[in-house]
Amino acid sequence: MRILFLGDVVGRAGRAAISERLKGLRKDWRLDFIIVNGENATNGAGLNAAHAKGILDAGADCITLGDHAFDQRDMLTFCEQEPRIVRPLNFAKNAPGKGARLFDAGRGRKILVMQVLGQVFMKRPFDDPFSAVEAELKKYPLGGVANAIMVDVHCEATSEKMAMGHWCDGRASMVAGTHTHVPTGDAQILPKGTGFQSDAGMCGDYNSVIGMDKEEPLRRFITGMGKGRFIPAKDEATLSGLYVETDDKTGKAIDVQMVRVGGRLQQSGPEVI
Repeated sequence: MRILFLGDVVGRAGRAAISERLKGLRKDWRLDFIIVNGENATNGAGLNAAHAKGILDAGADCITLGDHAFDQRDMLTFCEQEPRIVRPLNFAKNAPGKGARLFDAGRGRKILVMQVLGQVFMKRPFDDPFSAVEAELKKYPLGGVANAIMVDVHCEATSEKMAMGHWCDGRASMVAGTHTHVPTGDAQILPKGTGFQSDAGMCGDYNSVIGMDKEEPLRRFITGMGKGRFIPAKDEATLSGLYVETDDKTGKAIDVQMVRVGGRLQQSGPEVI
């Protein structure tokens, strides 16, 4: 199975890149399933229903969220109505929607997509992410009920993301970090067969401060005082993420490649024979 995961979509520039490029990538790379983290797609803070529909219409098979999951109030009801939205497993016990969903990936294959929030350096305490993931892995064993499993681990600390990767090694097809908007250079297949990257980066304008127009973040760093709100940068976005090809029998990764398409970080994508 050929799976593409794209990191946090930031603002209009990120949405435009998704709309312009995603269907072409599916065709060129013969992708079976596309997952997009959309949690900063609406003005850099959360995701509203209209923008979620736009990402899905552009070719995403499902959307994961994050700690800003419900910053846009209509997501409270939309994630109940739209089964292709995956909110964090451990956000809150009474949160609407689901944190893990089993999807049809074609040709009789199933893929489980789940997301979990980290605890280290996060602004609010969340439930234990490891036990939350463990419960889902037991319900949907890799190579059994699920032909592939993808875990989006939404954390500040790279150490916590790495720990989750090793915790899931051999039991998930891929574990990719999100939240920092900065892509890491450690894409690899872990010893027991899980594709991993500490952070997939963002789908946004990299001539920025983590996707935001530079003026206000610079003012706050230099003077310690804010003058306005953060505004997403608007130049051409780079689609950043992780490509993983899995063995259909075992569900384990056989190829892993970092993805950088368009914008300032352009590089070649997966070579599909």
